[in-house]
Amino acid sequence: MTFLPLHYAARNIGRSPLRLLLTAGGGALVVFLVVSAMASVRALDRGVRASGTPGNVMIVGAGSEESVERSEIPASAPGVLAASIQGIRSLGGGRFISPELHVPLPLRRADDPPLVGNSRDLALVRGFEPSAFLVHPQARLAVGNLPRAGQDEIIVGRALASRLRVANADIEGEADQLPLVLIDDRPHRVTGIIDAPGVAIDGEAWMPLTDLLVLTKRQTISMAVVSLDGADLGDIEAFAARRSDLELAVIDEPAYYVQLAQFFRPVQILIGVSALVIAFGAMLGGLNALDAAFASRSREIAMLQVLGFSRTAVIASLVQESILAVATGALPAVVLAGFLLDDIGVRFSMGVFSLSVDAVCVASGLGAGLLLGIVGSLPPALRCMRASIPGALKSDLV
Repeated sequence: MTFLPLHYAARNIGRSPLRLLLTAGGGALVVFLVVSAMASVRALDRGVRASGTPGNVMIVGAGSEESVERSEIPASAPGVLAASIQGIRSLGGGRFISPELHVPLPLRRADDPPLVGNSRDLALVRGFEPSAFLVHPQARLAVGNLPRAGQDEIIVGRALASRLRVANADIEGEADQLPLVLIDDRPHRVTGIIDAPGVAIDGEAWMPLTDLLVLTKRQTISMAVVSLDGADLGDIEAFAARRSDLELAVIDEPAYYVQLAQFFRPVQILIGVSALVIAFGAMLGGLNALDAAFASRSREIAMLQVLGFSRTAVIASLVQESILAVATGALPAVVLAGFLLDDIGVRFSMGVFSLSVDAVCVASGLGAGLLLGIVGSLPPALRCMRASIPGALKSDLV
């Protein structure tokens, strides 16, 4: 069986600039939406899962296993744990135990107006001690200095710094010139920026634990994160069971974030379904445009069959033409998505996750474009093939 040459389909896509614009535009929209949706879904899943460190255990309040923000444990619990358990990782005499307080609080630049009645200015503020950098290896102080207790100072993740319009150069100035932000309407200086790409810490603000306890008027902390060496999860669970007076629960940190990722699964599904619905609408628009275009060429299609090309060969040429037209918009859409979306921070709840237009996203977008080109062209092509050749040859005669 002889097929029509590819340059025949390539030449035909330029015969109607308006049809090419509609088809390429629909393809570009579908590809951009699919790449965006895939990047969002993967960033959320990757960011949540990457926030857990293997070997880490979270000590939280009993009954608060599903929400660290609601958890409360005595501030003395980390010290009691350190004195009771052997096999906790240590370095230079320092134990890998991080007492932490997690509180969502309004946070904005001092020169920005408050967002009245809107939660978009909320950020997760983490009260910490220096040992936090031992148990959270994803985070490192990229620029500036650690905040000093009692001085109303904080450090922020890179994504949160971008939201607050805080750059590296701003941190390197004099102490009284450091960026000023309001946390629950109390001014704080930003003394440093944390690099924690792809994890939830990237969108957090960290302040000394004692300062956050004073700010929130609390005497209890949210949790303690422990990095184990010789001990295991069972040892910590046995400690929590013995010390019923502390009312503790023990969670494996990676397992907690896997469970949290499952909690966000409906959101990921909603993102995907929304993209598919819009893509389906674009496909219907492209199908109508192709149906009208192929119907107007019924005499040409019949003549190709008279010249000896089979119906399969003609349909294949029409599909090629549709794919080329869609690709005209799909390829620039992939480039544009990479330029606009890559490394962009997207806020979700109180966290920030960075999008990454990786090979999977690109392949998904191009696959959707290819599917659009095939599925959108087959129905009108098959409909044109149902017409009789003599009738089609006469249809365009004047």
